[in-house]
Amino acid sequence: MNTRARRRLLLAGSALATLAVLTACGSTGTATPSARGGSPGTAPAATAAASSPAATSSSQPPVAITHIHAVARDPNSGELLLATHEGLFRHVNGELVQSGPVIDLMGFAVAPDGTYYASGHPGAGVDLPQPVGLITSTDAGRTWRVASRGGQSDFHALTAGPAAVIGFDGVLRSSTDGTTWTTRTIPAPPRTLAAAPTSGTLLATTEAGLLASSDTGSTWRPLSPPGTALLVTWADEKTIVIATTTGQLGVSSDAGATWTLNPTRIGTAEALHARRGSDGGLEIVVVADSKVLRTLDGGTTTENLLP
Repeated sequence: MNTRARRRLLLAGSALATLAVLTACGSTGTATPSARGGSPGTAPAATAAASSPAATSSSQPPVAITHIHAVARDPNSGELLLATHEGLFRHVNGELVQSGPVIDLMGFAVAPDGTYYASGHPGAGVDLPQPVGLITSTDAGRTWRVASRGGQSDFHALTAGPAAVIGFDGVLRSSTDGTTWTTRTIPAPPRTLAAAPTSGTLLATTEAGLLASSDTGSTWRPLSPPGTALLVTWADEKTIVIATTTGQLGVSSDAGATWTLNPTRIGTAEALHARRGSDGGLEIVVVADSKVLRTLDGGTTTENLLP
């Protein structure tokens, strides 16, 4: 895969400007349920893994990315991760490198311990159920195993905290072990979910506003950001970053008590990530208007990571 091919991002369709839950992208290509997946009422074996676990090789044709569902950084390597309709990509030394099999990663999250969690649909020839349910990877996305709900759940909103995984597949669910799930209630369907790295405090962007929960989704309280939050993420235990429906970035450094809204409009956001560096600096990475943008000043200036 040459440099130009690796960098090519063909982000199809317009970004959502409402808080409605994303409709499914559907399975990629001619993907079919794995025989291993069993019936919708039967979870597949927990050791199920993708049949094509190796990272994309240089002999394979270039992959055009048609949609980015989530963006994150690996807490161990620091590499930027793009969870897409065509699978997982890593941003390494200015290049995009495909990692692991083709899975439409509708939901994607990295836990504080570095475990990857995802949900969505398998690509053609990938030995996973349809939908995949909750899948996990402990080798940086090279291989995946079904943890639970294979053939049952497609978690469009997904987050992983220090003690629980929380996902929304039409119903809000939480699990402390990735296998047994507890149904939760929420005032409105979440578009995005985010868990604080230490306390696990949950945030959800919904049509009812930005909501917070300190008991794994059992109860919720409203927050009052300066604008309607479309996406939300934690940068650290106290710092919350939102992307608003007006295309702006908002930051709270006190867990939502007070906020600063940057007047610069960066575009309609589709995916959002933020983190505090060891020097206290705030990095925000946002996918907006077909670009993967990085800002170190809250959105006043941005750098296109994939020009």
